Amino acid sequence: MLINLSNHPLKYWIKKQIETANKLYGNIVDLPFPQINPEWDETEIEKLSKEYFNKIILQLGNAKSKNNAVHIMGELTFTFNLVNKLLKNGIVCVASTTERKTKETDNKKISEFNFVRFRKYVK
Repeated sequence: MLINLSNHPLKYWIKKQIETANKLYGNIVDLPFPQINPEWDETEIEKLSKEYFNKIILQLGNAKSKNNAVHIMGELTFTFNLVNKLLKNGIVCVASTTERKTKETDNKKISEFNFVRFRKYVK
């Protein structure tokens, strides 16, 4: 199972990303990324990361496969905090990598991001 904890729900993924995730981890489950108040201090981030850690552990406990991972991308301090907790508990965490193509027209930049691969977070 791949838990998708990001601001990009599965319904917006391109075919290549879905196929890669299915091949590596089986089914994909969305866990919406939380709204994080920019005024919060480290204590609030720690509290929220513990809450999400518990949600992930519960969800992985119901997984049929032992080949599981968390796709986590979002607000940096929360992501860093949660990834550290997950890695310390032997849970694989990955980020999606993309190739950015930028076009400039009429003084506007339009960026297109194309999925390339999943990259593991490492200690």
